[in-house]
Amino acid sequence: MDVIRGARELRARTDAARAGDDEVALVPTMGALHEGHRSLIRRARRARTTVVVTIFVNPRQFSDAADLTAYPRDEQRDLEVCEELGADVVWAPPTDEVYPPGVELPSPDAGHVGDRFEGASRPGHLEGVLTVVRRLFDVTGPCTAFFGEKDAQQLFLVKRMVEREALPVEMVSCPTIREPDGLALSSRNVLLQPEEREQAGCLFLALGEAAELVGRGERDPRTLVAAMAREIGATRLARLDYAAVIDDRTFDVPDHLEPEMRARALVAVRFPSARLIDNLRLPSVT
Repeated sequence: MDVIRGARELRARTDAARAGDDEVALVPTMGALHEGHRSLIRRARRARTTVVVTIFVNPRQFSDAADLTAYPRDEQRDLEVCEELGADVVWAPPTDEVYPPGVELPSPDAGHVGDRFEGASRPGHLEGVLTVVRRLFDVTGPCTAFFGEKDAQQLFLVKRMVEREALPVEMVSCPTIREPDGLALSSRNVLLQPEEREQAGCLFLALGEAAELVGRGERDPRTLVAAMAREIGATRLARLDYAAVIDDRTFDVPDHLEPEMRARALVAVRFPSARLIDNLRLPSVT
């Protein structure tokens, strides 16, 4: 496995792979790899010949300096995981290789979707995500990119960016990996104190409540949001940031769930030690 720090070196490696008729699979991460990341790397390993994992904690998607400082990091362990899973290349660059001084990089517009939910709670976050992902795509070159569905809004915006800019990237979305109590795996989970971790299953319980109501015939998104809010509100250490139901195709909030609509429930919750997000595709309605 090659560990590369420079942008030019990575592009030379991926260009050589493509010149040898290999296809390139890209798994972007911020490190602190967990089973969710492992699932992406395994999927990439099955699907393509040359697997590139990137490890970079992107400062532009953090509006809170303390949050950036607290973000978990363990590069040595991450490299061991990547080698164990058969990654061919790890790109673990310093910041000035991602954002070269004096170079103006593309800054894709998140649009109105970027102003709501995660965009409203974390100003500048989604723009920072799009900027770094666009940079990763430019440095890597034509590839298939693997993203988890846990960050649904981020995934929607990256897919839209790829489509609008006709980037040479095939997007593959992969299912959220969960703990036995339903908690979505996240690098931030390690920040939870024991009592917070015991209560963190409330996110999945809230999403499950919305799905159950739809299965019983509920079609009003406001009723579903209220049910999710009650579930979170009943959890002592949890504070609801937002709960919403959106149309997966547009990320707009519908007035009513309609047949053929791909509806998704979203929830974000703050615990004293960490902020967590999750989402769940809701059952189809007839």
